[in-house]
Formats: sequence, C-alpha cells, structure tokens
Amino acid sequence: MRIVIAQMSHETNTFSPVITDLARFSGASRSHPIEGQQAIEVFRGTETCMGGYIDVAEAIGAKITVPIAAGAPPSGPVEDDAYIYITKKIVEAADSNCDAIFLDLHGAIVTQSLEDGESQLLKKIRDVNPDVPIAVALDMHANIFDDIVSLSTVICGYHTYPHVDMYATAKRAGEILIAQGRQDVKPTMAWGNNPMLPHVMKQGTDDFPNKQLQERAKEVETNEVLSVSLFTGFPHADISQAGLSVVVTTDNDLALAEKVRDEFLDVAWEQRAAWVYEIEPLDDSITRARRLGENPSREGPIIILDHYDNTASGGTMDTTDVLKEVLRQELEDVAVCGIFDPEAVDLMEKVGVGNEISLSLGGKLPMPAIARANSPISITGRVKTLSDGRFPTTIAMGRGLMTHMGKTAVLSVGQIDIMVVSRHFEPVDPGCFRSVGIEPNQKRFLMLKSRIHYRVGFRDLASEVVECAGLGVCTSDYNEISFSNVRRPIYPLDGVNTRIS
Repeated sequence: MRIVIAQMSHETNTFSPVITDLARFSGASRSHPIEGQQAIEVFRGTETCMGGYIDVAEAIGAKITVPIAAGAPPSGPVEDDAYIYITKKIVEAADSNCDAIFLDLHGAIVTQSLEDGESQLLKKIRDVNPDVPIAVALDMHANIFDDIVSLSTVICGYHTYPHVDMYATAKRAGEILIAQGRQDVKPTMAWGNNPMLPHVMKQGTDDFPNKQLQERAKEVETNEVLSVSLFTGFPHADISQAGLSVVVTTDNDLALAEKVRDEFLDVAWEQRAAWVYEIEPLDDSITRARRLGENPSREGPIIILDHYDNTASGGTMDTTDVLKEVLRQELEDVAVCGIFDPEAVDLMEKVGVGNEISLSLGGKLPMPAIARANSPISITGRVKTLSDGRFPTTIAMGRGLMTHMGKTAVLSVGQIDIMVVSRHFEPVDPGCFRSVGIEPNQKRFLMLKSRIHYRVGFRDLASEVVECAGLGVCTSDYNEISFSNVRRPIYPLDGVNTRIS
C-alpha cells in the first residue's frame, strides 16, 4: 500500500504585514521545504500531525511518500508562487499509484488570490485521482468551507488549545481512513457553522465554554461517532467563512452526524457572550502586575502577556507598547521574550557582549490594517548574551523538534533583560530563556508575546498572569480592524441574536 503524507500548514492573518513566501515555509537554513526521507526522519517520533501519520502508515507496513512538509508560522497572505510550488508537489504525488493520502493542513490558509487554499488543493488532487481516500487533520482554528468537507474522506480537528494533541488528531484521522480501506467503516460527514467570531483569547480549552464543548466532543466520539471536531475558527482572517464551525464523522449514519453537529452548534451559539473578550486598559494592567510583584509571598514569576502581538497569530513580534509601559512604570527583574528585530541583533553582535549600545528597537514593520502606528523605542543597554537561537523543544507542543529563534541577543536595560530575535516564533517553552542564560523561575516578571499557547510551558511556573492590551494585528478589539469580506451579520460585530441559515 502506498500512502502519500504531506503538510501544507499556515494560519493566515489577512491583516498581517509579515510576508509569507516560500522561505517562510522552509525553516531557518533552507531555501525550500523538506521532503522525502529527510521529512520522515525529522518528524518520526515527534508529537506532531506528521509524526502521527507516519506511525499509522508504518504500523501497517505501507510505503510512504512525502512530497513536501511545508509549515510556516502565521503571517500575511501566502504568496501565490509559494502556494503553487507546495500544491504542485502534493498533486504530483497524488497520482493513480497512490492508495491513500494523509494531509496535515491547517484550515485557515489564505493566499494572494484564494480565500480557501485547502479546498483548492483538494480540488487539484481530485482532478488527478478522483477516488483516492483522503484523511485531513486540521487545527482548531480552521475556517471551514463546504468544499474541504465534500472533497475529503475524513476530517479530524484538534481538541486542545494550547494545541497538544496534534499527534493524536492525525492518528485518529489516519486510522479512520485505514479502517475505511478495510471496509470496516464508511466515514460520513456533516458540517455547519454559526455566524460568530469567537475572540481567540476566549478559545482556550482550560476555559469555559470551549473546555466543556471539547470534553463533550471527546465523550461523543464512540464507535458510532468516529470524530467530532469543533473548530473555534480564526477571526483574524477577513474571509467569508471565518468563524466557529463543527464537522462530525459517523460510520454511515448521516442523520446521527447531523444531530450531533446541531447539538454543538446550538450550545456554542447559546453561550456566544462567553466567547467575547473584555479588554483592560494597558496602564491599568501593568499597574496591577507591579502591585502583584510587590507581594512577598508570591511564588513564581508573574507573566505579562503581550497578546496583541503574538507571532502564532500573525503578529509582527516587534511592537513596543507593552515594553514601553513596563519601562515607564519601572518594573524590576523582568525578562522579555521577545522583540523581533534582526537589524538590532546585528548591531549588538558588532558591539559585542559586555558592551553598551544605544539603538532604536522594534517598531520597524508598518501595520496599515491597524489605525495606530507601530513605533520603535529608543533604548540604551548592555549586550548581555549572543546566541544562535536554537534549542530542543521539550514541552508537549512540538516535543522532539528544534526551536529556531534565529540569531538572538539579550539587551540588559537596568533590571530588564530583553531578548531580541531574528526569526518569528512564539515563546511557549521556558527553554527560550534558558538557551540565553536566563532562568525563568528566578525572575519576578516574564513578558511574553503569546496568547494561549504559553500555558503549555509556563502555566506551572507562573504565580499570576496579567493579560495586556498592547498593539498588534492580533488585537482583541475588533473595532481596530475592518472586516470587508466576512459574512454578515455576524456576532459580535453585529447586534445579532438569531442565527441566519
């Protein structure tokens, strides 16, 4: 049996100015995404979708073909030539000698020309191999279109946010497809969506209502219901079908699939107010953090969460509003991860460790989608550390892979250590600090450019978390961005209390 396993994964923030070219899919030191045996070796044994798929295929002795493994950090719309390169690789492998396809997709890829890149890939596959069974693993933040369901054999989505079940999700999808090949099951899917754009900061599966909904989804996944996927959607994509949706797969029982789908859609809609994030003024947040830091009985660092500028949602990672407020209020014993500014890193490298430097930090990437300006901060400090920015990922999210921050420098400004990086990444693993000689447990404050994923590595370290409304294209204030293409009316953009089918 020949199985094609391929990855095309990108969460597109249509408001982001960060360019998404082929190089962004290619890693820190490559010109093209990996493929073939190299990809198998990189992902085998990892807690990833690709790792799950490889294990399923190898368990049945299948011959594996990996035409490409292309994953990029969230950013702006994918350039057309990059999308064409990636899809061509996959489609060429999906020929008549292919018995099954396992796809590691995201579900929210938007290109310069397409608002639904996944469906267009599936159409191209069906053109060359109309009947091939296709399993699709999707991120919880997928924005579902009809074609991605109708052109797939089975779809499974993550049950966790932070995402720690990528391996299990792909394994579930792959095993359902193998069972279909043995004629043990007949996957039958039903899907639907609600006119609602849940705020990302309210989508965590530690929190109501997504916690209860995902727990219910796992409970319903019995022998009759093969998979229940509640997709919270990615609201920073100004496309028609952005928002919450549900895909249910049963064993040849469409009525049951529709019944379960409607149960989840109904509950999510009834709880729609709980998906709306309430914003606190930035100066109030930092004042609260400072007061928490004065508590002598505090155990563990206080996390200052700069969630408006999260790389893993398409943020530039170079906005400085939260850092400016931290400096203005004179917080002490702070470690910051991090500011994306390759130019500043180069300057610090030239100056050398131990020497003082004055520079303009961050604020270099314009954000025309946001009304407020992205401005740098003029700062003077001492170069504390220089690093290649590489460390092994040890947390549940991505365990077995290497994290690449790019060339990294630490700038010490008084009692604040600022990590300045050359590659976009989200600080979810405490190893990001340890790799540059900072022990996070010993800091009073840790400032992180993250949203929800930080919880995997930092939740057990932190004594408190203070969420800060800074500046960025991941804003939790929908009034700061303009939606022109999303279907309307939609909650909470519009005052709707009735679903319109």
